[in-house]
Amino acid sequence: MTAERLLDTVRHELLRRNPASPALLKFEEQRAQNVQSRIADAITAFAGSMAFVYVHILWFALWVSIPLEKYPFGLLTMIVSLEAIFLSTFVMISQNRADARRQVFADQQYIMIQEEKQQNEELIVQGKRIEELNKSILTLTQEVRGALNREAAR
Repeated sequence: MTAERLLDTVRHELLRRNPASPALLKFEEQRAQNVQSRIADAITAFAGSMAFVYVHILWFALWVSIPLEKYPFGLLTMIVSLEAIFLSTFVMISQNRADARRQVFADQQYIMIQEEKQQNEELIVQGKRIEELNKSILTLTQEVRGALNREAAR
């Protein structure tokens, strides 16, 4: 159920930005199957939200207002430092995910460009054949007119 909900969120984000590429949707479906990826995505989504900011404002305000420890708040500093280390790791995971998505999209675009190139080459060949046929028809038409004009002149 969680994987499906996460996948729905990802689809929404993909559709919000651009029309969804089938290759990207497939990539996200595969990614949603991995528990570690879902956890990392959920943490990254929360850490990048305003709820995260509000929770920290409340937490710091309570920590300072309730005398849990004396100034300079060594324990709070250590906790926040550890949190920053973990959050920076999740930012890197998120960047790796974004890079992987870009690579999937780039690979799909490359395939599409190669198919378009092949179609264009086939169209050029067909265009040359049509041009040759037009030249042949023009030559035959001129020969027939010449023959008809010679017949009419006799």
